[in-house]
Amino acid sequence: MSNIVLKAENISKQYRLGQLGTGTISHDVNRWWHKVRGKEDPYLKIGDTNDRSKLGGSDYVWSLKDINFEIKQGEVLGIIGKNGAGKSTLLKILSQVTTPTTGEVNVKGRIAALLEVGTGFHPDLTGRENVFLNGAILGMSKAEIKNKLDEIIEFSGVAKYIDTPVKRYSSGMMVRLGFAVAAHLEPEILIVDEVLAVGDAEFQKKCMGKMKDVSGQGRTVLFVSHNMASIRMLCNKCMFLEKGQLKSIGDTDTIIGTYLSSNEIIQTGEKDEIPSDLSLYNTGEAKFKKAFVLNAEQNKSDVLDFLEPFSVQFEMEVFKPIVDCSLILCIVNQYGERVLMAVEDEKYKPQSFEKGRYSTTVAFEENLMPGNYSLGLSIAYFHTGSSIDFIESFYTFTVSKESKVKNMEYPWATIHGYIRPKTNWKINKL
Repeated sequence: MSNIVLKAENISKQYRLGQLGTGTISHDVNRWWHKVRGKEDPYLKIGDTNDRSKLGGSDYVWSLKDINFEIKQGEVLGIIGKNGAGKSTLLKILSQVTTPTTGEVNVKGRIAALLEVGTGFHPDLTGRENVFLNGAILGMSKAEIKNKLDEIIEFSGVAKYIDTPVKRYSSGMMVRLGFAVAAHLEPEILIVDEVLAVGDAEFQKKCMGKMKDVSGQGRTVLFVSHNMASIRMLCNKCMFLEKGQLKSIGDTDTIIGTYLSSNEIIQTGEKDEIPSDLSLYNTGEAKFKKAFVLNAEQNKSDVLDFLEPFSVQFEMEVFKPIVDCSLILCIVNQYGERVLMAVEDEKYKPQSFEKGRYSTTVAFEENLMPGNYSLGLSIAYFHTGSSIDFIESFYTFTVSKESKVKNMEYPWATIHGYIRPKTNWKINKL
């Protein structure tokens, strides 16, 4: 169809662990010999799926396996999945930074990609020179780039340093200029990896607005992020990758729900045990081990009645002493948005932990409105905010419309909000 601007057919990418290329001359010769005889590459038939939590029996791993999809003009596609799912590999193939092992990508129009901090920049050239370099790579004339130059510099906010070599830029400055160049040089397809997380909140908001503008002009955007709220706000279509395979693609809210519920598939069979590979970020200093919800009778439960008091219990192992940190528990809705955040006794002061295992119970005075929720856990350094361990979503549970006291059931079909506030109403007739 004429409005399809990008089509991926049977895309797979295989790597050999610990090696560049095939690794040995014998493998190269063997591949060549099979090729001249018109036979299939013998190494495409072997290899493990990209499961980082298990030791494989092969030196080969499929970073991506048999990916098929198509994107229409003007669509904004969100790509989600855990670390190691193959998201960045897919974007590199789509932006032609690397080639697939099998399959092909058909693209209609120019692609601008922001994949990693500093991608496409020459460190010894100034910011201004790199703008012209990137524009030339995209096939734009010098006059076209000049017309956009002032707009790019203003958006990036690095005007003071635009004639300084970019090797002296901070990572935040690099991302600012990189995004400004990619978004303003009018590519037909804009690809953005999760590098925007490097920027400050104000610039992230600015970038989201710009990507909306780009899609509104009929251009296509591919956006990778761990922030489900950003994906939901920006994307009209979403793709879920897991261990190098395309699990589902379709409506954004539906796919986000599928992704978050996939965190419940635990190899141990214990619903409350957190898998070792579920952390989005982990330094090895501490690790969340278990998390679950307790109902009013202090029993584990994944279904709460309406207005039922509840608490959350979680366990964490600290492997070496940690000082100046914060321990945070979040309630996450079915779209990945954090609707409630709790810190220890709400004191907002740094904590310290000695080496050992800890169990924490948090009792909530608030009631949740009917709906589907999960738990988010974080331990991070208090002053810098850098993560020690971060669990985005775990232990899905439901708050029903029915209550134990039948005259207190939630009465309406539509539910507004997530937290039932405690209020005191006084109505006086005037």
